[in-house]
Amino acid sequence: MRAVILAGGEGTRLRPLTLSTPKPVVPVVDRPFLRHQLELLSRAGVRDVVFSIAYRPERVESVFGDGRSVGMSIRYAVEDSPLGTGGAVRNALPLLDERTIVLNGDVLTDVDLAPLVRRHEAEGASATILLTPVPNPSAYGLVETDASGRVQRFLEKPKPHEITTDTINAGIYILEPDTFDRIPKDTAWSIERSFFPSLVERGETFIGYIYRGYWIDIGTSEKYMQVHRDIMDGRYVYKGLPFSSSAALCVSPHARVEDGATLEGPCFLDDGSVVKAGARIGPYAVVGRQCHIEENAVVEHAIVWANTRIGQEAVVRRSILGRQAHIGRSATVNEGVVLGDKSVITDYSHV
Repeated sequence: MRAVILAGGEGTRLRPLTLSTPKPVVPVVDRPFLRHQLELLSRAGVRDVVFSIAYRPERVESVFGDGRSVGMSIRYAVEDSPLGTGGAVRNALPLLDERTIVLNGDVLTDVDLAPLVRRHEAEGASATILLTPVPNPSAYGLVETDASGRVQRFLEKPKPHEITTDTINAGIYILEPDTFDRIPKDTAWSIERSFFPSLVERGETFIGYIYRGYWIDIGTSEKYMQVHRDIMDGRYVYKGLPFSSSAALCVSPHARVEDGATLEGPCFLDDGSVVKAGARIGPYAVVGRQCHIEENAVVEHAIVWANTRIGQEAVVRRSILGRQAHIGRSATVNEGVVLGDKSVITDYSHV
């Protein structure tokens, strides 16, 4: 069994962070986002993965290479122009010849894929789709199933009076290879709006598997920050880091925290970071590699990417800073601000 990760989007909802960093390699705590999806697949026994990519593919390949560093085989299907979710699967067809798990490249979940696969096999399904309940499904595409779990209907962005269920497409599918050739070649095609409804129309066995555990789409800056809060609060079990309580301090042994600096958990400091005397790293702060937090600066409820410097007495709260940013002395970066790579906020500025 193989897997395809659909990671071709430009990440427009995460700009300016994704102007130079493709969404698949946006860091989540200490590792690129798609590393989490690879770990999910690995736990299900999948070792052969295809990345379907279009935006800055060289950046993605430079991070993951051929997959040997993560104990997998990774190959790349590069789109010359965006082909949509269905077209991306069709574009990867030369690398696929067996049952395939398809993952949308902006979903973080802790679902166990093994029961999903077993249900798919037991039903002899042409396709299986993971569904998840949400409090307000009007912003998503509803998926209706019958009492046996067979998919009956798709309804994109329903009006309030059209809502009949709270289950939405969770962005993980199992597909049989004999269905792939129904997607037109070299054509922008939606797997949700075109391919899946065709299975329903043909009366094929199409299973909806409802999962009520952790699931989130990280595609916006608000959700990206929420993912980090969820990890630190233990809502999403993060393999390899001891976030187990609200007081957890995850400090790399290769970080340096000077006497007189204050750390308040939960927070994270990555390799090579320096926190000077008098500085305070507050709750829900994530400080990336080789960052410098100068004397009496404050960072809390914020995500700071690698190689960024925060000047003396500067304050960064509830915001996201890209790589190699510079926050000047006594500057303030307030709630909701998102700064791209190499941004400069001059001394005493307020943004």
